[in-house]
Amino acid sequence: MRVFYGWWIVLAAFLNLFFSVGIVYYGFPVFYPSMVDSLGFTRAQLTQGFLLGFVVAALLFGILAGVLIDRLGSRQVIQIGIWCVGLPLILMGSMTRLWQYYLLCIMEVVGYVLTGPIPNQVLISNWFRIKRGRAMGGAYLGLGVGGAISPLLINALIQSFGWRRAFEIIGVLILVVLFPVAQWITRSSPRDLDLVPDGFSPASTPASQPGSGTVNSASGVDVARAVRSANFWLILAGCTLTIGAIGAVTQHLILFLKGQGYSLSAASRVSSSMLVSSLAGRVIVGYIADRYSRKNVMALFYLALGLAIPLLFLVQQPAAVWGFALLFGFAMGADYMLIPLVTADCFGLSALGKLLSLIIMGYSLGQWFAPWLAGRVFDAYHSYDLAWVIMTAAAIVGATLISVVTPDGCAYEGSASAESCAAAIPRFENREK
Repeated sequence: MRVFYGWWIVLAAFLNLFFSVGIVYYGFPVFYPSMVDSLGFTRAQLTQGFLLGFVVAALLFGILAGVLIDRLGSRQVIQIGIWCVGLPLILMGSMTRLWQYYLLCIMEVVGYVLTGPIPNQVLISNWFRIKRGRAMGGAYLGLGVGGAISPLLINALIQSFGWRRAFEIIGVLILVVLFPVAQWITRSSPRDLDLVPDGFSPASTPASQPGSGTVNSASGVDVARAVRSANFWLILAGCTLTIGAIGAVTQHLILFLKGQGYSLSAASRVSSSMLVSSLAGRVIVGYIADRYSRKNVMALFYLALGLAIPLLFLVQQPAAVWGFALLFGFAMGADYMLIPLVTADCFGLSALGKLLSLIIMGYSLGQWFAPWLAGRVFDAYHSYDLAWVIMTAAAIVGATLISVVTPDGCAYEGSASAESCAAAIPRFENREK
């Protein structure tokens, strides 16, 4: 039986997320101890680089990426972004000043925006309807696998070649692998190959099942109406708080463990184990999301994530540290991949690229503000205790906000028209008495 080409698209998205997010985002903290020792950067300065990048460049390029994706397709955007991911990493091998680090972080953020979650989420959403949850889960395995491998890989490269050459090797590897994939495998839409989503002919496409969240690509809500809805702001705030907590923990975990007496190799193993656990979470949550209310699944995983953070107060007990890595990592399985599914459930697909750009740029500020805040807390108190309390509270509040999102089902295939769907969305607008 011939394999539906959409699964090749899943493989392409897997590789994009493996390198541009998994290795760069989760592997970057392994460089921090070397940069502290060699360049004298503080912990707040290290995380401030990416925070500055998101403040300066992410919103502008995020909106631009959303517009370009909706007009030109994900493939062209990814092709540009690959160079913005690989080249700054190569140049980081030669940096000596803090301003150089900040500038390269800004360039790296541009690459993250153009190659990371935004275009790949839209890519999968365009190629799949019925099996969208499983396809998104498969693609996001790339992020988890990249995150699981990267601490060990980068630690080995640093030990063998030094941190500067390790940066250069990773940058070259990204360019050598991802550009051919974007050029010869990635296609923005099934229409590019005269196919339809999921490989079904229009006449044989299965009807939507209750709670499946299958969305009609023709239906949807425009951006202006969506951003006036309560659901949009609940999704944005819930994701910002929870992914901020994820960012603080993942960016500081190795520094935290080293400060508690763990070696760099041992800390890297814990970090890798956390990401390995996230692989199971991504596989399981993809199947669950195709069968149950996606926003409830998302809220449950976010809550579990928040409840795992206090285990870090028991850092001197190895069982607690490994328990944290398994539970926190498993809950991370829902970190990014459910966001486009819940957003599509609420607003349809017609403006999904632009809406995801706004949401991802919003939560990306939290994703890097929270690590910066944790760094400032440590610099002030020489302890992460207060930071872990703040992140626990943020994740729990984020889960609560997601739990009250109310997809009304009007975006589902075979239901109301786009106009009636838009009218049904709860809004903050004043109503006439």
